[in-house]
Amino acid sequence: MEYTIQHLAQLAGVSTRTLRYYDEIAILKPARINSSGYRIYGQAEVDRLQQIMFYRELDVPLDRIKEMISAPTFNGSRALKEHHQQLLNRRNQLNVLIANVEKTIALSEGSITMANKEKFEGFKQKLIDDNEAKYGKEIRERYGNDKVNTSNNKLKNMTQEQYDEAARLASEVLTTLAEAFQTGDPSSDLAQQAADLHKTWLSCYWSNYTKEAHAGVAQMYVDDERFRAYYDEKQPGLAAFLRDAIQIYTGVKP
Repeated sequence: MEYTIQHLAQLAGVSTRTLRYYDEIAILKPARINSSGYRIYGQAEVDRLQQIMFYRELDVPLDRIKEMISAPTFNGSRALKEHHQQLLNRRNQLNVLIANVEKTIALSEGSITMANKEKFEGFKQKLIDDNEAKYGKEIRERYGNDKVNTSNNKLKNMTQEQYDEAARLASEVLTTLAEAFQTGDPSSDLAQQAADLHKTWLSCYWSNYTKEAHAGVAQMYVDDERFRAYYDEKQPGLAAFLRDAIQIYTGVKP
């Protein structure tokens, strides 16, 4: 079956403007242009649009979606299974948050008691689920399920004070790193201070710290475009600078 751009837009619940933009950036081209100049879409384009919309629902940027679904190794069936698991994770996350809200309502009405730790369980679970959705596959392949699960459990069992301290350290790492970057020297005292703060921050989540793992994480910040974009957003080259500082700090080059 074939669809005009208007019919496909209506079927998918998107605007024709969106489909024209997808054509413009070459993430979803029509199957053909008919004699009247109208875009015509076939089954392959319908399936591709569904994949795009799944990824968009998971907040994946369009440029990243285009890269993934255009890769020769892209497997539609495997991608659907991954979408399914991520949506299940999101549902579980919402269930935890809903249960947390219900408990808080009951607490406010005086029908139950609620430990302070319980008040933040849903938010910590959300952080875990978000990290799994974004980076879980790569992290688990690199470090194994046991280490990742241990790290997630450590986060879930954090007190609010420990959680706040981890957030404070994360902010201090970025502030110190930005100052160190201005020196241009990853071996400087300030850069090495940033590397040491980064180690302390990692230790909030890791059960066992090793220099090799620390250096491996730093290398991943450069190799993985998502991590690299996070550090390089305001200062291009910051991810590589942190990697170099940590390699000097640990004495390890993966």
